Amino acid sequence: MRIAIGNDRNGIQYKLKLMEHLEAQGHQVFDCGTNENFPADYPIYGERVGRLVADGTCDRGIVICATGIGICSAANKVKGIRAGLAYTDDVARLMRAHNDANVIAFGQDFMTYEDVQKRTDIFLITKFGGGYHQTRIQQISDIEEGKPITQTPMMNTDNKHVRGQ
Repeated sequence: MRIAIGNDRNGIQYKLKLMEHLEAQGHQVFDCGTNENFPADYPIYGERVGRLVADGTCDRGIVICATGIGICSAANKVKGIRAGLAYTDDVARLMRAHNDANVIAFGQDFMTYEDVQKRTDIFLITKFGGGYHQTRIQQISDIEEGKPITQTPMMNTDNKHVRGQ
């Protein structure tokens, strides 16, 4: 798999370790981040990752900053990107299975490296579930295109998210 990874100075340490881990697994990794330990604008690196994923150069993306939120927000501004902050293992899986996320975000200051590595692996192996989730993905695409969206008919009035599913 081709993976773009970007970071500001707050994500250098995890990025370097994660790149080594991913390359050892046989992935081709594109370094879109900084390696300089001085203030850098995280939107630049989030956008770089987003554009490489959106144009098909890379299959998936990883973004890292102090909290994960800023760089995730920047990546999400690129049309076609669905990025999410993987704050638990279940979220890393569900963002792929339900949301067809193509970029995963981490906050180096608030997550252990071991959790980041595990959640990255989960994100990379999980397939999109399709089905009724595809309707929501299409709605997101329609928002990007400026098209109106409407509520879809409920398939099941008892349809509630069950944790871990």
